[in-house]
Amino acid sequence: MIAKTPQPPYYAVIFTSIQTQNLENYEQTSGRMLELVATMPGFLGFESAHETIGITVSYWENLESIRHWKYQMEHVEARDQGREQWYKSFKTRICKVERDYGFEKV
Repeated sequence: MIAKTPQPPYYAVIFTSIQTQNLENYEQTSGRMLELVATMPGFLGFESAHETIGITVSYWENLESIRHWKYQMEHVEARDQGREQWYKSFKTRICKVERDYGFEKV
């Protein structure tokens, strides 16, 4: 599903990852993070695709909201577990969205 975002400007956090073979508890933790992030002030939505490379893009009202998510305790624990167990590598990029446009067939 394509996230419904407000008129720019807003922010995007792009999380790109390559997973290990050991994905024990990954789906459960990922589901919990999706539940939790939806409760964070400033969170606008997300989009995700996972194949050889996983890409998740989340949208935020401002940089302060992103910082609060980064240091949210359950998220910190999940991130630590990802480093130890689920990911061979990952990269996080934070971008300011200054323009967006799209198309939707009705």
